[in-house]
Amino acid sequence: MVLPYAVADGVRGRLSLGTSWQRRWSTTWCFGGDEVVWPLRDLDAVPVHGSGPVRRFAWRARQRHRPGLQFMVSTGRLHGFESLEEARLLLALDFVRVAEVFPQPFRLDFEHASGRSEHTPDFLALMPDGGRWLFDVRPRRLIADEDALKFAATSEAAAACGWRYTVATGWHPHVLSVLDALSAQRRPLQDPLLLQEELVAAVTAGPLSFVDLVEATSLPAVARAQALHLLWRRHLGVDLGRPLGDTSAVWLNDRAREGS
Repeated sequence: MVLPYAVADGVRGRLSLGTSWQRRWSTTWCFGGDEVVWPLRDLDAVPVHGSGPVRRFAWRARQRHRPGLQFMVSTGRLHGFESLEEARLLLALDFVRVAEVFPQPFRLDFEHASGRSEHTPDFLALMPDGGRWLFDVRPRRLIADEDALKFAATSEAAAACGWRYTVATGWHPHVLSVLDALSAQRRPLQDPLLLQEELVAAVTAGPLSFVDLVEATSLPAVARAQALHLLWRRHLGVDLGRPLGDTSAVWLNDRAREGS
């Protein structure tokens, strides 16, 4: 879905990764309003569920970015973001049903050829499989040389403790528009007419176009909302790389098939 940034080898070569570098690099977390420093080597042992953002969100007149709060169904809470680009990442993380998201989780202090620098990643996501995934969000055209060095350092820090790391620079065509359409029905949806069962049964034998799928039910007008809900819940599948419309192919996802 996302267009990631690739750290150049030349930038990585500017980092100080010699003997005991994981002990010399450190992370600063916020617990109960107090800052606590953890050596990078112990990063995976941090009790992240009790932490708060190390950098607070700021609102002021004429600022160039647009911060706000995004509700996520997967966590049942509001999460802060500092730009519309970050809000779009939160929507995508909600779609994959993350277990938890922490904005501005820690501040990384790292060494490089010219001295020391700091960087605060945008998000730490706890994934459904238990893995941890760090994210930064920056349009590719805005990535300066200093940013590239910080991203390289964060990539090394994440890899050192078995976490994943991605700098989201943009999105593949149509992904955001499809996710936005599906998110209209992302909240829990009652189904007194059992139309979801009819939708699942209709595609059990194979994919159908969206319009043929809803027309196969007893109440197509209402089934459209239920179909979008099942798509958001990923019980049904659709190609995120194509515009969503009546001709879009819809199929039954494997986990829905296993539950039937």
